This record gives sequence, C-alpha cells and structure tokens, in this order.
Amino acid sequence: MADDRDPSQQTEEPTQRRLDEAHEHGDVVKSSEVQTLVLLLGGTLAIAIFGQSAALELTRVFRIFLASPEEIGTDPGALMDLAKNVSLKLFVIVGPILGMMMASGLMANLLQHRPVLTFDRLKPDLAKLSLISGFKRLFGIEGWVNLLKGLIKIVIVGAAIWTQLWPERGGLEAVLELSPIGIAGGMTRLLYKVLIATLASMFFIAAADYLLQRFQFIKRNRMSKQEIKEEFRQTEGDPMVKGRIRAIRLERAKRRMIAEVPKATVVITNPTHYAVALKYETGKTAAPLCVAKGVDQLALRIREVAKEAGVPIIENPPLARALHAAVEVDEMIPPEHYKAVAQIIGYVLKLTGKMKAN
Repeated sequence: MADDRDPSQQTEEPTQRRLDEAHEHGDVVKSSEVQTLVLLLGGTLAIAIFGQSAALELTRVFRIFLASPEEIGTDPGALMDLAKNVSLKLFVIVGPILGMMMASGLMANLLQHRPVLTFDRLKPDLAKLSLISGFKRLFGIEGWVNLLKGLIKIVIVGAAIWTQLWPERGGLEAVLELSPIGIAGGMTRLLYKVLIATLASMFFIAAADYLLQRFQFIKRNRMSKQEIKEEFRQTEGDPMVKGRIRAIRLERAKRRMIAEVPKATVVITNPTHYAVALKYETGKTAAPLCVAKGVDQLALRIREVAKEAGVPIIENPPLARALHAAVEVDEMIPPEHYKAVAQIIGYVLKLTGKMKAN
C-alpha cells in the first residue's frame, strides 16, 4: 500500500479494515504457481475429456493435405475458402479445450482471493521506469528469491518427470515399430504419466508459494501502533470524546434519578454505603418500584434529598445490599424480596398515617 511508511514501525498485525483497503486497491494474495497448477490441471482434464475426439477430428481435417494434396485448388479463391474452412473446424475442435483453460485461469484467481475490480494497477507509475528501481528489482533480494524459486521448481518438476520417463527409456525404440494408432496410444499413456507427475510436484510448489505470498501480503500491510490508534478512532470514535459523552449521559441519568427520590415511599440504606429508593402506590403498582439507587457519594446524595423531602429512611444493610445488586432503576423488585420490603413499607405507611393500625 503506502511505500512511504517506515518498515521498522510496522510491528502490528493488519486489521480486517486494512486488509479490505488493500483488496480494494488491487493488493491481494496472488501466487503465480497456483495459477500454473490450476491451468495445468485444467489442461490435463481438457486433454482427458476432449483429447481423443480432438485428435481424430484433426486427423480428418488435415488428411487432405497428406492423402490427396493434388485435390487442393491453388487459385486465390479456393485457398481462401480452404483457409476459412480449416480455421472454423480448428476453432470447433480446439474451442472446448481453450474454454476449459480460460475457465481454469479464472478459477485460479477466485481460489486465491475474492473478485476485485480496481484501476489502481493500471495507473502509470514513473518509478517503474527508473533504471535504478529496475536494477534493484532484478538484482535485489526479491530478484534473487525469484531466481532461487525458479531453480527449485525446475529441479522438482524435472525430477518428477524424469522418474516417469527413465523407466520407459527401453520401450521408446519399440514404439517406433508400432502402427500409427499404437504410437498414438503409447505417447498418450506416457503423456498422462508425465502430466500427473508434474501436477503432483506442482501441488507442493504451489502450496509453498501461496504460503510465502500470504506471508509477504501480511508483512507489507502490517501497521504501526499509531495507525492502529488512528483506525480505532475513525471507526469507534475518539475514546476521550466517547468517555466525555458517557460521563454526560451518566450525569443526566443521575439527575433524573435524584429528581424521583422525593416521590419515593421509602429509602432503604446500609446505612452509609448503599441507598435504594422504592416507590409503592397501593392499588396502582403490583410491586414496589426502584426509582433510585447508589453507593457512597450517590447514596449520600439520595439520603440527603430524601431527608429534605421527608421520605422515610430505613436502615437495613442486608436488604439494601441485596436490592442494589438485584434490581435496576425503573424496575420492580424481584419476588424473593417481596416479604422483607412489604414489612418495611407497611411499617412506613403506618408511621405516615396512610394505613390504619390494626
């Protein structure tokens, strides 16, 4: 991606967003060895499927040139018609094989990365015209690595082919004594053996090269710690701003909660660390509702507001801690606390004269 980045600072693994941006700019994992393998596989399948019929058709088309060349007209019109006829037949014969090869080439790219449409790679880059840059590419580390890869590939593929041809060396002379059909059959069998051996060796070469290309792709898209922070800020927002917004929302929620304390029926305290304000209206609410709760400074503020508003404050440390943990603001208390809270509310209502003593 950016060539002006300091490689020594790129110590962090790339994020998915960075990888997606690289893909959009045409920077993808692409191994030429994988393409060669898939093309070779497609060609082998094409020969296996269409090879025999194509050979027979080619023999029939070109038989006239060998069996009866005297029948071929030599005037320009006849030669033009012959050329058109032969070209059309060649296209029909070779077309399926070429079509399968083209499909294999497309499949080779799809196997390595999802489809990408970008014109970044088509933009002129004057740096590529530099003799110094070209010299570095040819004789730099990348150039030597490519040379070594090529030599290794030649050795591996050559060894695989040799293992198939060497045992057949004694039968090659005998093949010449066979009929044309026999020669074709022998050569076809040998061709398949060579293709299979080449495919087997190319599979390991392609797998190793793909892993290498994947490693280089991740390496050139690594990010610095500052880039990670910038991306997080762009996607998730500035942490300081988010923290400030969160603090403002929390402060507003506290203000709304404190404003509900004067409407509470009772405040149950720890007595100093916890405070839970409950509201209950006989016949209107099914169970007491938590209108405010807090610990430490907020608990102190709840008690102060409750005291100023004349809301009864009851000290019950176990119940205060249990309610603070079990219920949220604007929620009814859970059933397991009904009995304990009912006793307290009943006591408070008696004190305030809202319930006649039995």
